Amino acid sequence: MKFLSGKWLKKGAFIFMSVLLILSLAACAAPPETKEGKDRPIVFADPGWDSIRFHNSVAQTIIERGYGYKTDVIPGSTPNTLTGLEQGDIQVLMEVWTGNIKEQWEKMLDSGNVIKVSTNFDDNRQGFYVPTYVIKGDKERGIKPMAPDLESVQDLARYKDLFKDPETPGKGRIVGSPSGWAVDKILEEKVKTYGLDKEFTYFRPGSDAALSSSLTKAYKNGDPWVGYYWEPTWIMGQYDMTLLKEPDYDKKKWEEGYGTEFPVEPVEVAVHKSLPDRAPEVNDFLKKYQTSTELTNEALAYMQKNKADADQTAQWFLKEHEEVWTPWVSEDAAKKVKEFLK
Repeated sequence: MKFLSGKWLKKGAFIFMSVLLILSLAACAAPPETKEGKDRPIVFADPGWDSIRFHNSVAQTIIERGYGYKTDVIPGSTPNTLTGLEQGDIQVLMEVWTGNIKEQWEKMLDSGNVIKVSTNFDDNRQGFYVPTYVIKGDKERGIKPMAPDLESVQDLARYKDLFKDPETPGKGRIVGSPSGWAVDKILEEKVKTYGLDKEFTYFRPGSDAALSSSLTKAYKNGDPWVGYYWEPTWIMGQYDMTLLKEPDYDKKKWEEGYGTEFPVEPVEVAVHKSLPDRAPEVNDFLKKYQTSTELTNEALAYMQKNKADADQTAQWFLKEHEEVWTPWVSEDAAKKVKEFLK
């Protein structure tokens, strides 16, 4: 039997170590989707409004406590978060307001990079609102009707002096949305289509908080206010607001200047195409996720009344509405979430 010389032993050891190194590097360089998903956060989008923050926290609590995955949130404007979802930097978007991004949404689905997994709610509304006391008054607060004949957006042309713009004498002010929101361009075009840009300025608040602050300050003071809002929100759960009428939705008119009411479109839950393979149980849970405007209004009103953050509100919701969320998840996951909530 021949024995290998020291020279060949050293050479063999070198080859063996080289192979081990190559295998190790190959493992480290594996595509993200092939790594253990629970060690890498599932990333949610936060485009900047309270309802999506609430739904994010509900889903994150269930995913973390029920299924053992880490999660994270990336804030940004609507366009940025949609791009992040399509590119895979974001894995979950809990509120896709499809009516505001119809063409883009269809292209995203057609690309195959984004998957619609469920409808979060489909009884939402949005548009230009006024506090109901502006039209009907409020006897308890001693407020008389200010614009008793105000019914539609077009009627605003007669009330520019009521909704005065403090920065532009001689014009009224319509409060729109923050500039980063997809609906901003729609609202600005609506004002032009209805000819209101001659009598009103279209004002962009700096943030979601600035928009809600503008409305709540006016409401508490009993002052006139007109501007964009939507449902579900805590404001609609807490204050008496009236949505101004617009012509019935017509696709052609909508595409030529948005001169109709907003189409009632479902608010969808969407995921990046990598999620079903990476975390199938999480994807299955999100496929069953479904709430309503009423439930979301209730949660957001709780958030405001109790000065609770999104996580605290999510935990309150999960305790109060077991009948809603337990059918979304496995028995084992439900048990783990309930234990966390004790």
